[in-house]
Amino acid sequence: MSAPPRPALSVVVPVYNEAGNVAPLFTEIHTVMSTLGRAFEIIFVNDGSTDGTLEQLRQLGAREPCLRVIELDGNFGEAAALCAGFSAARGDLIITLDGDGQNDPHDIPPLLEVLERNDYRVVSGWRQDRQEGRLLRIWPSRVANRLIAAITKIPTHDNGCGLKVYQRAVVTNAALPRGMNRFMPAIFGVAAAEVAEVPVHDRRRQQGQSHYGFSRTLVVLRDLLAVRFMIGDPQRAEAVWAVATLGAAALHVYGHAHHSAPMTAVSGAVAIVAAMIWWNLRRYNRAQRHGVFRVRREYTASQAGLQEKAS
Repeated sequence: MSAPPRPALSVVVPVYNEAGNVAPLFTEIHTVMSTLGRAFEIIFVNDGSTDGTLEQLRQLGAREPCLRVIELDGNFGEAAALCAGFSAARGDLIITLDGDGQNDPHDIPPLLEVLERNDYRVVSGWRQDRQEGRLLRIWPSRVANRLIAAITKIPTHDNGCGLKVYQRAVVTNAALPRGMNRFMPAIFGVAAAEVAEVPVHDRRRQQGQSHYGFSRTLVVLRDLLAVRFMIGDPQRAEAVWAVATLGAAALHVYGHAHHSAPMTAVSGAVAIVAAMIWWNLRRYNRAQRHGVFRVRREYTASQAGLQEKAS
């Protein structure tokens, strides 16, 4: 049997415990993609789900030739699941959506149009009329987005929106550790002039529970400290911040021993910040060396039914 034609478009959807959402979301994506008149594939990356998500996807795949299911060997986080999808994708343009159904697949065509008409490298969704709590989700998100824009120099308003379109070259060989998906495309080296935003719909989650809360905003702020150094020379930066951490820790010990409250307080704060930057740089560099995911198996459909593809 001849190999299927290489698709022009790949849709990558990372999922974790979304058994109630994957079937309706796949149907929506398939309906929208079928109107575009181009060959496409839809890739769901199962990131260690424990609620029957994988079985739902396997049942879909048995009758849907365009569907590929990547099963990861554990729960590696959304950033790693996206990287697994990027690695598997064959399209020249790669579209990403969140697996909870809150991104509207009908917003895909406008994003594609903007990217192709203006030759951007990335087009990102900008969610309007957010369907979340203002105090614990929307307002902290706005603060985080402004800080991300200031540090990365890419003035996007909604870095947390999972709906994006990438030129294939942008995400080739991507290896992002847990949580770093918030800082795409800056970490990929994309310039501000190469990124566009398009207003998109935000929908309420219909099934299951959100995997994110206010604590995620705090994690984003922690990780953001290291992003500028990841864009530059992360290997050298890791060494510099390791020395800075040790130096600040030594001053903290010295200040404590000599009962110098100002020195103890300042050096302690500096040591904590330096250690967080060093730790993030260390795990980023480790990700580049060793990767961020392991694939257990891939499921693809054929006329004979669902087949397992050895990884």
